[in-house]
Amino acid sequence: MKDGSGFGLAGIWENWQDPSTGERIRTFAVITTDANELVADIHDRMPVILRTADYDRWLGVEPDPRDLLCPFPAELMTMWPISTRVNSPKNDDADLLTPVAPDSSTTPQQGPNSL
Repeated sequence: MKDGSGFGLAGIWENWQDPSTGERIRTFAVITTDANELVADIHDRMPVILRTADYDRWLGVEPDPRDLLCPFPAELMTMWPISTRVNSPKNDDADLLTPVAPDSSTTPQQGPNSL
């Protein structure tokens, strides 16, 4: 966010039991919506971003929070190019957020788990 504030992503989850093995499984998904003007430059959809004030509504206090399932206002967001290292779960370090030159696939400093 432009102001540095935190945010949440709308998601759903379920615990269920695999009938063939009896194993308990927890699954989840991030809910997406159409991209706003900022994100549309790189993708046609984006996660549903929740403001802190909307967490209780999303988490079940209100029976129908469908109005939250919309693109977050682009003017409140910022973005910058980052390394394609973010595409691998093996990479898990703060350098993933380091800005890189547009059309670059490396960060200035590679993190400890780099490929």
